[in-house]
Amino acid sequence: MQDRGRRGIAYGLAAYGLWGVVPLFWPLVARAGSIEILAHRIVWSFVISVVLVAVTVRRGFWTRMARRRTLLLLGAAAAIVSVNWGTYIWSVNHGHVVETALGYYINPILSILLGVIVLRERLSALQWVSVGLAAAAVAVLTIDYGTLPWIALVLAVSFATYGFIKNRLGAGAVDSLAVESALLTPLALVYLGWLQLTGRAAFGHEGWGLNLLLAATGLVTLVPLLFFASAATRLPLSTLGLLQYLAPTLQFVLGISYFGESMSPGRWVGFGLVWLALVIMTTDGLRRARRHRVQSRTAQAEPAAA
Repeated sequence: MQDRGRRGIAYGLAAYGLWGVVPLFWPLVARAGSIEILAHRIVWSFVISVVLVAVTVRRGFWTRMARRRTLLLLGAAAAIVSVNWGTYIWSVNHGHVVETALGYYINPILSILLGVIVLRERLSALQWVSVGLAAAAVAVLTIDYGTLPWIALVLAVSFATYGFIKNRLGAGAVDSLAVESALLTPLALVYLGWLQLTGRAAFGHEGWGLNLLLAATGLVTLVPLLFFASAATRLPLSTLGLLQYLAPTLQFVLGISYFGESMSPGRWVGFGLVWLALVIMTTDGLRRARRHRVQSRTAQAEPAAA
């Protein structure tokens, strides 16, 4: 069990570490433009995920995925994740790495709110405090930016909604991505074909280096997902929840140190409120998880004692 846990942490660090440093990749293909990059990411993700599914296919995969409800939900998930991917790529290549980090810091809080709105879940007092602090952070950052931090909000809302749909489906990371990308690939190919016909495509016209990097967008998408899937089967949700903050933290550090983005006093205050909200939410979540484990052990011990 200890070895399983260590492997899980290693896979989790690899997944969130790669997601944290992926802003370094997108400027390498910036010549292609954000929408062309997104289209290539969809197509190459489909190619690689289909190969992986063919190698590791589980019995009944196509039957499960072909159900009408599953396809509708995966279609919605595909549309939402394409918005997330496109916004993220554009933001990184236009000097908004710090704001993308803010979006993924806010994401867990929005996931909790989604549970309240859709599933009628009840929040604890500390969870409501976290939500209030996050709302205050958005207000402070809106005043500082002079407008809503729309990049952060689009990323947070889209990824929280995407995660919610995937959670309700219970499908495997690679399996579902194969179907999602399959649904999006025809549109992506039409767009890429139009770029070629109008002479606006970067792929095939800017050298083999760029061609290979655009093809590598599939690996950039799938490799962290494979690490994440391996971590998720070996770690409790509380541990996985703590590891998820590694990605936006690395993005935040890169935004300031590598990309040279500025942080005004107002932005530090806004981020500080978000960090405080996450500390409170995480502490409360760990406490509740510990109490649940104690109650489960007690319930299991009582029949044995009887």
